[in-house]
Amino acid sequence: MISRRDFLQASMAASALVGASGFGNWSKLAAQQALTQDQLLEFDTFGNVSLIHITDIHAQLKPIYFREPEINLGVGDNKGAVPHITGAEFRELYGIEDGSPSHYALTYNDFSALARTYGKMGGMDRVATVVNAIRAERPDALLLDGGDTWHGSYTCYHTEGQDVVNVMNALKPDAMTFHWEFTLGQDRVRELVDGLPYAALGQNIFDAMWDEPAAEFKPYQFFERGGVKIAVIGQAFPYMPIANPGWMFPDYSFGIRDERMQEMVDEVRAKGAECVVCLSHNGFDVDKKMASVVTGIDVILTGHTHDALPEPVLVGDTILIASGSNGKFVSRVDLNIQNGRMMGFRHKLIPIFSDVIEPDAEIATLIDEQRAPYKDQLEEVIGQTDGLLYRRGNFNGSWDDLICDALMSEREADIAMSPGVRWGPSILPGQDITREDIWNVTSMTYGRAYRTEMTGEFIHTILEDVGDNLFNPDPYYQQGGDMVRIGGMGYRIDITKPQGSRITDMTLLSTGEAIDPAKSYVVAGWASVNEGTEGPQIWDVVENHIRKQGTVTVTPNTSVKVVGA
Repeated sequence: MISRRDFLQASMAASALVGASGFGNWSKLAAQQALTQDQLLEFDTFGNVSLIHITDIHAQLKPIYFREPEINLGVGDNKGAVPHITGAEFRELYGIEDGSPSHYALTYNDFSALARTYGKMGGMDRVATVVNAIRAERPDALLLDGGDTWHGSYTCYHTEGQDVVNVMNALKPDAMTFHWEFTLGQDRVRELVDGLPYAALGQNIFDAMWDEPAAEFKPYQFFERGGVKIAVIGQAFPYMPIANPGWMFPDYSFGIRDERMQEMVDEVRAKGAECVVCLSHNGFDVDKKMASVVTGIDVILTGHTHDALPEPVLVGDTILIASGSNGKFVSRVDLNIQNGRMMGFRHKLIPIFSDVIEPDAEIATLIDEQRAPYKDQLEEVIGQTDGLLYRRGNFNGSWDDLICDALMSEREADIAMSPGVRWGPSILPGQDITREDIWNVTSMTYGRAYRTEMTGEFIHTILEDVGDNLFNPDPYYQQGGDMVRIGGMGYRIDITKPQGSRITDMTLLSTGEAIDPAKSYVVAGWASVNEGTEGPQIWDVVENHIRKQGTVTVTPNTSVKVVGA
């Protein structure tokens, strides 16, 4: 008799053959051939349950450019495994043709040229069109939001998340989970959650004082769909007080809590759940480990690390779905649930090419209404760029190089630090830089640009701590960001070494001298988690710098030497 795992693997292979694993016709079209909305939405409806997954939108309501990472290294058991494969190697693995739409959407090579061919991606009005099309075929499909939704833009900051909440409410999700939302502050989060017309989930969100589940967030929600009883369990970002300022949400504690996750799976199964879905913001590698530890989960809809994979990853009997970020993709997963067991699935990662997909008129109007009070501020041109500005990559990106340049110049610092966050759209060479563009890569509720003195030894400690977050071989010790970006200083990192010995050869670029552990250096940075940080807002620092430059030029960053990759 065929095992369930073998059956699911066969189902995955069959899905690939019918084009439902995320490619279909759109991955094979040559660069000059026209895409159509019908091709992007083509799907052979399967089974009796449909899931729609979006995640890590970061308040990007309008279409954007977003370059995928050039470097995304894996360590330990994840070395050389997806999603830690990029560029040509990624295309070879998935059979993606050079110059095709999926080349542009899923990898970084030739990004600027392909962007001019295929245009922007995303836009929640286009996402709405895709969601509505799926619901037309499967009216009871579940729409699930993986979090990092109410954060990341000018209007989101100035409305305390209300603009995004209004748009998402109109899309009518069934449930969501959380991460950056908590940086709005716990009182604002409670206010927004209290008004949501859908489930706010997080089995790992606890009352910090009493060490018991927080009443505002359900651990799970049951749904009846296609004659199937489905339990959706929420998993919020587990490292909130480490990665973000704990003083903004002191009443809550988090953590992976995989033992409780197992309890929740067992509980919903005991209550008759025939299908168990985990709506997660753990990050991909953390979810892979959790899937190997917790039994009984059919599907993990993973988020946080912004990975976009055109095929599911199978861990035991659990399938992991990664749906990208910034509204670039929507995942559709059709399941065949029979007698309480998942007997097969079909999946498609749907790219949101904004010039191809017709915007939903109602949502487009709603988005414009949210932005109307801020239109002049959003559209003001601050300068231009002569090169591609992008953020993603383990060690640096040109947007953060520009931010570091601004910090060193405006704050008169020897060294600059910019956090290794993964959100923030790209800007093509020759484009204007608007105020909205600057806010898209700097907007947060603790954006003060500090200026302080640090010893060489302390700088080394910071780099080692962040490096361990990224390259600890145990995924449960990874928080999902990238390496802190450094301006004015170079270093060597051996990702195979243990914490404390990864970082060597620290050099001050202005003089070429080695960083002295005992000497103090003036350091400017932003996004400190410390309460009461003083300094101008980072977006003002960057705007002032760009205005002075007129046209910004960011030279290629070769100051980080990576060993062991």
